[in-house]
Amino acid sequence: MEIIDYTVVIIYLVFIMGFGVFLQKKASTGIESYFLGNRNLPWWVLGASGMASNTDLAGTMILTALVYALGTKGFFIEIRGGIVLYLACLMTFIGKWNRRAQVMTVAEWMQLRFGMGREGNIARIISAVANIIFAIASISYFAVGGGKFLGIFLEIDDRVAGVLLILLALIYTAISGFYGVVLTDVFQGILIFVAVLYICFMAFKTVNLPETFSISIPGTEQLKTWNLAEWSSLTPPITIDLPGDYSIFNLFGGVMLFYTFKVFLEGAAGGGGYVAQRYFAAKSDREAGLLSLFWIFLLSFRWPLVTAFAVLGIDYGLKNQVISDPELVLPTVIAEYIPVGIKGLLIACFIAAAMSTFDSIINSSAAYWVKDIYQAYLKPEASNQQLVNQGRLASIVIVGLGLMFSFNITNINDIWGWLTLGLGTGLFIPLVLRWYWWRFNGYGFAIGTGAGLVAAILTKAVILPVANNSQAQEYILFLVPSICSFLGCILGTFFTPATNLETIDNFYRVTRPFGFWEVVRKKLPTNIQAKIQAENKRDIMATFIAIPWQLVLFLMGMMLMMKQWDNFGILLLIFILLSIGLYFTWFKYLEKI
Repeated sequence: MEIIDYTVVIIYLVFIMGFGVFLQKKASTGIESYFLGNRNLPWWVLGASGMASNTDLAGTMILTALVYALGTKGFFIEIRGGIVLYLACLMTFIGKWNRRAQVMTVAEWMQLRFGMGREGNIARIISAVANIIFAIASISYFAVGGGKFLGIFLEIDDRVAGVLLILLALIYTAISGFYGVVLTDVFQGILIFVAVLYICFMAFKTVNLPETFSISIPGTEQLKTWNLAEWSSLTPPITIDLPGDYSIFNLFGGVMLFYTFKVFLEGAAGGGGYVAQRYFAAKSDREAGLLSLFWIFLLSFRWPLVTAFAVLGIDYGLKNQVISDPELVLPTVIAEYIPVGIKGLLIACFIAAAMSTFDSIINSSAAYWVKDIYQAYLKPEASNQQLVNQGRLASIVIVGLGLMFSFNITNINDIWGWLTLGLGTGLFIPLVLRWYWWRFNGYGFAIGTGAGLVAAILTKAVILPVANNSQAQEYILFLVPSICSFLGCILGTFFTPATNLETIDNFYRVTRPFGFWEVVRKKLPTNIQAKIQAENKRDIMATFIAIPWQLVLFLMGMMLMMKQWDNFGILLLIFILLSIGLYFTWFKYLEKI
């Protein structure tokens, strides 16, 4: 980087800090404003903020690495989390269910579902603790990825660069709360969009991939030679033959099956953390649907971006030498292809991507301490100012713990897999059961969550290090926490009394979910039952259309950057047909919800 590049980056950082200070007064009126923006933010702001929060720097590096190394197979691998496929479920049904609860956190929601007594309190505390642990692990992951990127350009140690990024995000997030998070995310989203347009235009203009080319695979000195048609194929294979670290994906069909099941669980669970926070902040059911639609549309531009970086990385290997580590494709391309001045702007864009993820995690995780532990059990009479101060203190502690654990992480793909498969699945199974099964109670939720959490940590720390078969690690990481969590849910539920029927009845009337609710549903007037069932049927039908619709939308951008026009034409036709179906099963009913 040259002086002008550093100047651009510094101007951006000064602006973000100043904007956080400017919003301090607005955010400090109470925890409703500090954590939810007084539920008064428009849907397009929440959707744009969600997109910026999902476009994290570490994740972008991983997506670029996988597309570079595997082509569209890398896209299908990222069904595990990078495609954010659960947004389709949030758009069609689960987002509005979240909003109807009118709570601040997923943990507070537990008392709506399980009551205000011991059962609801245990579920609430366990949920809060689990979400805080997940947030700490996420901060560790993002700190490593952000540091790995920024350290190259600042010519400082990766760890130091990661700490700087996190601390900057902490400062303005702690000061300005949710207002600062979403409004800076909108600005940062604009910067990200600038980066998308510039990189895609450059790659499209510069690169025409040859029929064959070679790439590197981490964990081995061997090169993998791809045929362009195979690299860009829309049909995922049953098996692939890769050496090194990516050999865990060789049983591709089985891995995909697990990833699909995991995404199904995640979508059916309703999300948590900063994702659920945006739906709790939505004004209406209609706006919950619109913010999801806008979120998905904006997020679709991430895939032509990472594909553009991938093809530029391949081009660099053809003209110079093959990039040794796929996770370094992103910084290498910026260093080698981007001119002075523009380089500083793009680096500011990717710092924005990192910080927009940091700020969302920090703010949403602090809410669990303030709302679900401090105010609920430690100091119910606390003033608004005390609660806001606790939010800032919790932000500092959570970030500090996340940074501390980040020093033990070297491979960002490794920790990403653990977060999305092991820890994620172990925590999501109880979140699924709470929506669809009336008999599931708070004790089952608490035991299932605790079992999944402990199993995920032990699997990572004890079982995986001694597993000889690297291909089996993905399965182990998925199966052990999920089975332990499921067994904990079932045993905890059947060995304890059912939740009070009045509590369950109130929950069903408020949220109106589908599933095994006949005990409650049959008590309602016939016309109300018919109305709820009609809505549920439309939502289920729309979801089966929305999931492939989102996949096709994202793949279209990839095919455009790969210049695979036959594939692009097929996808465009499918997208048009799915969009028509989505309109008639979902969009036209938004006004009536």
